[in-house]
Amino acid sequence: MPGVGILIVVVLAGTWMCVKARAAGPAAAFAALAVLFVVSTPVGSGLPTVVGTVFSAIDSAATPALNEQTTSTAGVRR
Repeated sequence: MPGVGILIVVVLAGTWMCVKARAAGPAAAFAALAVLFVVSTPVGSGLPTVVGTVFSAIDSAATPALNEQTTSTAGVRR
């Protein structure tokens, strides 16, 4: 896909125009299309893995707080 860079620029321009026109639905559709185009490139192919790692880190950090678990100063659960 040698022309995918041009498609990404066009879709990002469409997103920007929809945002400036305050059209939320089309702007979201253009943004989703831009993400799809970026992920389809070799550079963006690792993006889903990175997003999954970030969400996993957030989940593992938030789970003790959501389960009301406390830790002592030594790091041992009570």
